[in-house]
Amino acid sequence: MSYKRLIPCIFIAGEKAVKWFHDRTVLSDDVVELAKAYSDKGADEILVFDLSDSDEEHEEAINLMRKINRVIRIPMVAGGNIKRLEDVKKILYAGAKRAIINFAKSDSVKIMEEASKRFGREKLAVSLNDFDALFKHQHIVDKYTSEIIFMHRLDLNSVINVTDTPCVVVTDTMEEDELFKILRSDGVKGLSGKYLSRPDMDYIQFKAICTEKGIKMTSFESMMEFSQFKTDALGLIPVIVQHYKTQEVLMLAYMNKEAFDKTIKTGMMTYYSRSRQRLWVKGETSGHYQYVKSLTIDCDRDTLLAKVEQIGVACHTGNPTCFFQPLAGADQDEKNPLRVFETVYNTITDRKQNPKEGSYTNYLFDKGIDKILKKVGEEATEIVIAAKNPNPEEIKYEMADFLYHAMVLMVEKGVSWEDIVKELADR
Repeated sequence: MSYKRLIPCIFIAGEKAVKWFHDRTVLSDDVVELAKAYSDKGADEILVFDLSDSDEEHEEAINLMRKINRVIRIPMVAGGNIKRLEDVKKILYAGAKRAIINFAKSDSVKIMEEASKRFGREKLAVSLNDFDALFKHQHIVDKYTSEIIFMHRLDLNSVINVTDTPCVVVTDTMEEDELFKILRSDGVKGLSGKYLSRPDMDYIQFKAICTEKGIKMTSFESMMEFSQFKTDALGLIPVIVQHYKTQEVLMLAYMNKEAFDKTIKTGMMTYYSRSRQRLWVKGETSGHYQYVKSLTIDCDRDTLLAKVEQIGVACHTGNPTCFFQPLAGADQDEKNPLRVFETVYNTITDRKQNPKEGSYTNYLFDKGIDKILKKVGEEATEIVIAAKNPNPEEIKYEMADFLYHAMVLMVEKGVSWEDIVKELADR
């Protein structure tokens, strides 16, 4: 049996999250905060359905998808109101791992074929509520998409028997026994629906229940047992904690077996406090949680290295890292490209939020998007001119100018360096 995923779904109507396809009762006024809560509580993925009727509302929904993608640490699969290839592109560029195409729509096959050729079948999912269509066009679905999303109220076994494409089941049942039955099905890779989309859902606890029932759930899994580690006399092993993006060392802490097991189980860094002699989840009081990206052990098996996504700051003093007090030598990391880009970007963002008199950056923001675009175009032209000259120093200067103005444009349009890096990594 393959590992299963728990996938809450968000239905966007206007700028709010509603309960279901045909139930527009408001579930949450803040769609982004709801998505973040799902992610923080242990969901493995999020389905986002745009229920808009107009192009204007569709653009608002895509903008919300973009905002959701910035705050969650799990994949997003999204769809709804897709009428043309451009809609697929917008959803993928908003950060979705896959775009969902509704097979019931008249142009769905054409859009699937075009999108598959443009973006690859792994970027497409298809939603089904008419299984006759699947029976007739199963070869098309398998050829152009990598995932099927369908309502369990129809016929689960029929779908599993007719296709090898992995399925995510969206169901409105609230019966746990029915949910366990779905998860045990070989062709099902994930479960979604009303039960899993409750704001108070505890995914970690539900995964534990599934595991007890013999259902393998997606989670971190250690390649070694804690007993294989070399610990100190108290049964503790030191953990060096590093930011997964910047590679900055954040802190040093300790784990015992219970803390290690809980970290593996929940994906949240959990340590053993030597002073308080108890477990503590990083961020349990401050909200500055650390989410595991990877765990490795050194050659002597006596030290762990944790690469994490740090929420907020790592140090209780308010500093980003606990290692901020210089003793000797100089920190050369100030020229780390990612740190420089993020520092400049954050400064530009601060100028937009807190205008400063005489600031050139604020001058650009005040003049608006046309002025910003004009400067980006001018600086791009300057790069071309500089590249024709023999002196490489000119290119450095013009590239720096261009990147600055490009970052002003990024801030103006709400695009972060993380968005850019993620897009490049996906390519």
